[in-house]
Amino acid sequence: MESENIRRNEELDPDASASVPVVVLDPPPARILVKEVNWLGDLVMSIPALRAIRRTWPHAYLAVLVKNELASFFDGAGWIDEVIPYSVGRGLSGFFDRRRIVGDIRSRRFDLGVLFPNSFESALWITMAGIRRRAGFIADARGAMLTLKASPPPAAMTGHQVNYWLAMVRATGVADGRADDFALDVHEPSRERMREWLAANRKRPGRPIFAIAPAAAFGPAKEWPAEKYGALIDLFAHREDAEVVLVGAPSERAKCEEVAAASKAGAMIAAGHTNIGQLIALLSLCDGFIGNDSGCMHLAGALGIPTVAIFGSTNPVRTGPMGPKTRVIYHQLECSPCLARTCRFGHYHCLTQIEPVELADAMAAMRAAR
Repeated sequence: MESENIRRNEELDPDASASVPVVVLDPPPARILVKEVNWLGDLVMSIPALRAIRRTWPHAYLAVLVKNELASFFDGAGWIDEVIPYSVGRGLSGFFDRRRIVGDIRSRRFDLGVLFPNSFESALWITMAGIRRRAGFIADARGAMLTLKASPPPAAMTGHQVNYWLAMVRATGVADGRADDFALDVHEPSRERMREWLAANRKRPGRPIFAIAPAAAFGPAKEWPAEKYGALIDLFAHREDAEVVLVGAPSERAKCEEVAAASKAGAMIAAGHTNIGQLIALLSLCDGFIGNDSGCMHLAGALGIPTVAIFGSTNPVRTGPMGPKTRVIYHQLECSPCLARTCRFGHYHCLTQIEPVELADAMAAMRAAR
């Protein structure tokens, strides 16, 4: 089946630090489908495993099946042959959506399916689509549908989550790779569009520009208070005459407006004006990033821009930002990390005790070290 998302394959840049393992699948896969994860932060952390598959099988046709709202993440990834976006509606429409997904997969005649999510449904899709070799972790009662399967090793459950998907492709014999092979691809047309957007919205061209992501889909236990973000914006303006652009999903625009209103200097608001590919491009144009434990944080760290990450209820050892220029601000209390969406004590001290100057100083130190 022809698709407008098929692109000419580009090889990954050769990287001496990324090992290409000896993996034996007989016969070697010719057409590989990877079912990607469903959250932006997880998507970033799964990239080393996806790149490991490409490096291991450089001549195979490699496609990713991913939620429609995340598909533009791969706009710049010329080393992916095809991106297959999908969406599943509610009720009866969802039934027909699922039939369509299975039919689309079947028509492409993949001979290896690799499941990054642990869901029963993802395994059911590739089984019903007739993919003969199906790799993934045993979870959600789907073991009988997998032909290349393993249980997650303890280290994959306690260390950084980037190692979870690497452990899966390694344990199932699909591929092997390195956790530091996470470079993101910026779509140049999107970068040019974001340059134009900034040029039309900036008040002080030529001054530093910092991106701030003040929201987090997980819940308030991840969100530093809006008034503190407002104070941080004013601190950047006072120290460096810098500007701030507030980024996030369309649903997070109200939070961004609240933060902008809490500052005297004000800020540009890009939330709701960008898809994921454009967000990646916008972040690549910024001098630094500050934000909660979120998908935006993971994008910024992986892009290599100075990234200051604020952690509250979650564990930075498990989901901290990747990248050479990252700093985590984490005031660990006796109850931390609780991994809760809301504070059971109602005080959110793990977040409220963090002060704007702490973040600004961390950003200044990273930028001075360049």
